[in-house]
Amino acid sequence: MGADSTFPHLLLAHAAARPHAPALREKQLGIWQTLSWAELRDLVGALALGLEAAGLRPGQHLLVLGENRPRLYAAMLAAQVLGAVPVPLYQDAVAAEYRFPVELAEVRHAVVEDQEQLDKLLELRSELGNGLLAQIWVDDPRGLRHYRDEGFELLDALLARGQALFQANPLCLSGRVNERRPEETAALFFTSGTTGVPKGVVHTHASLLDRARAGQAFDRLTEREEVLAYLPPAWIGQNIFSFAQWLQCGYVVNCPESPATVAIDLKEIGPSYYFAPPRVFEALLTSVSIRMEDASAPKRWLYARCMDWARAIGPRRMAGERLGLGERLRYGLGELLVYGPLRNALGLSRVRVAYTAGEAIGPDLFSFFRAIGVNLKQLYGSTETAVFVCLQPDHEVQPDTVGVPIEGVEIQVAEGGEVWVRSRGLLQGYYRNPEATAEVLTAEGWYRTGDAGFIGADGHLKIIDRAKDVGRLASGAMFAPKYIENKLKFFPQIKEAVAFGDAREQVCVLLNIDFEAVGNWAERRGLAYAGYVDLAGKPEVLELMRGCVEQVNADLARDERLAGCQVARFLVLHKELDADDGELTRTRKVRRGFIGEKYAVLVDALYGGLNEQFIRTQVRFEDGREGEVSATLKIVDAKRFPVLGAAA
Repeated sequence: MGADSTFPHLLLAHAAARPHAPALREKQLGIWQTLSWAELRDLVGALALGLEAAGLRPGQHLLVLGENRPRLYAAMLAAQVLGAVPVPLYQDAVAAEYRFPVELAEVRHAVVEDQEQLDKLLELRSELGNGLLAQIWVDDPRGLRHYRDEGFELLDALLARGQALFQANPLCLSGRVNERRPEETAALFFTSGTTGVPKGVVHTHASLLDRARAGQAFDRLTEREEVLAYLPPAWIGQNIFSFAQWLQCGYVVNCPESPATVAIDLKEIGPSYYFAPPRVFEALLTSVSIRMEDASAPKRWLYARCMDWARAIGPRRMAGERLGLGERLRYGLGELLVYGPLRNALGLSRVRVAYTAGEAIGPDLFSFFRAIGVNLKQLYGSTETAVFVCLQPDHEVQPDTVGVPIEGVEIQVAEGGEVWVRSRGLLQGYYRNPEATAEVLTAEGWYRTGDAGFIGADGHLKIIDRAKDVGRLASGAMFAPKYIENKLKFFPQIKEAVAFGDAREQVCVLLNIDFEAVGNWAERRGLAYAGYVDLAGKPEVLELMRGCVEQVNADLARDERLAGCQVARFLVLHKELDADDGELTRTRKVRRGFIGEKYAVLVDALYGGLNEQFIRTQVRFEDGREGEVSATLKIVDAKRFPVLGAAA
C-alpha cells in the first residue's frame, strides 16, 4: 500500500480486492467465528455513521476499553474514518487510573467491552464534570439487564442506527474515508509510566504505517500470516502487530475467547507471526520445567540429553551454518523426540517469525527457544518510535543485541552513551505536554530514548539498560540491574527480581517466587504450606533461591564488565509484585524507584547487615478492597566467586 494511505483507506482496499478473505476471527463458546474484509467494512461503516450521529467529531477522542475484540477494533477504525482519535487504555487498570487520560484528552465518548469496564467508567464519571464520559457503549450485554444509569447503551443499539444510515447511503463511507489524510492523528497511546505519570503519545497514520511497512519488508510478511492478539490493545506493541501491520499486510488477526484460554487458542491457531514480551516466554519455560519435573525418570533423561544437543547445535543451525553428518543426525533425532513435540505443545510449531520486546530478555531464556527451533528474534523500539527501530535479520541473531537499524531509521550514540533515534515513525509529541516533548525531541529531529547502549563492529545495537538505571558500585564496577534481574528470572522458580546497588558497596536483591513452580517443587518433596506467604518464607525455599542466586553469581564471575556486581544478599518478598499496588506498570515492567521507596525498610535491612526484618504492607484486591499482609522476612547471604577465565 502507498505512503499516502490511512488506516481506513487500507480497510477499503482490502475489502475491494479480497472481500471474502478472513480479516478477523474471534472464539465464542469454543467456536471460531470469522469476519471477512467486506463484513468488516460494513461494520466499520455502520459504527462510523452511528458515532457521527451521536456527536463524535473530527479531532475528538474515543476511549476504547477491553480485551482484543473485533467490534472494538472496528470502533477504532470507525473513529479514524471520522477523523476522531481512538484512545485505547489498559483493561486491567482500576477506575482511578483512567482519570488522568480521560481528563487530559477530554474524552466524552467511550466504547467498552463488558460490564466490568462499564462499572469502572460509571464510577469515574460520577467524580468528573464537564460532560466527560457522557456517552458509553457496551459491546457485551451480559449482566446489564437491571442497569438504569443514563448515558450508556448497548453497542448493538448504536450499530442499528448506523446500519440504517449506511444502508440509506452506502457511498458515504468512501466519502468520509477520502477526506482523511496521512498527517492526521491516528491514535493516542499512553506510556507505561515506569518512572511517573504516563504521557500521551501522539501518532499519525503516516508514522504508524511507515513503521508497519518497514517491518513488513524486513520479514517479508504477507496476507497469509496468522497472528494471535492476546496482549493489551493499549500497548503499542500489540497495536502495531494486530492493527497497523494487520491493515498494512492484510493478514488474519485471531482474538482468543478469554485470557484464560490463550494457551489453548494458541495451539489451535498455530500463529506464523508471533509477538510476546519476555514475561510470556518466561511463563512458557516455567510450564515446560514444571511438566518435566513431573515426568518419569527416562523422559527426564531423554529431555536433558536432547537439550544438551540443542544448546550445542541449535544456535549454529539457526544461524545457517553447515553442520556435520553426526550433528544433523543428533539434532534430527532430538527434533523427532523432543523439539518438535515441545513446540507443538507450546503452540509454536508453525511460527515463521517470533519477536520479543518491551524489556530486555535474559540471554539464557532467549537461547532456549532458539535452540528448540523457534525463530525468536529481538526488536528495539518504544511507544514514541512506533515500535520498529532495530530488528534482527535471520541468521544474524545474537542473544545480547537487538539487531540493526531498519529502513528509514538513523541511530547515534550521544555523549554519555544514550541512544538517539531519528525516523519517520517518531511521535508528533506528547499530548498537551510541550515541556516533556522538548526534553525528548531535539531541534534536529532526534529522539532521546533514555536507553544506554552502543553499536558493535557488526552494526548491531546493544542495549545495556535504561541510562538512568545504569550506575556504579562504590568500588567503581558497572551496575546494570536489568541484566542481573533477567539472569535471575531465567530460573522457573523466580518470577520477579529487583536489584539495588548503585553507589553502594554491594548488590542486594528482592525476589518474588513463582508460586506455581515453587508450589509444584514443594509438593513433590512433601513440603506442606498454607499459601504464598508461608511458602515464600520456608527455609527450604530460601535455600532453593540461594542456589539460583549463586549460579547467577558464578555466571557473572565470567563477565569482564559485570563480575564485580555479584549478588551479596537477598530476601524473598511476602507478596507478589502487582500493578494494582503500583509496583509494576500495566505492561508488567518493574517500577524500581517506587519499590525502593515502598520497601525502604527491607532495603535498609539488606544493607544494614540484619538477618531478618518485619514488614507490614498495604495491598489492593481485585474487587477494589484494601487490606494488609505482614511477615518477618529472613535475609540470606549468597556466595560470591572470584573473577574467572578471560574476565580476569
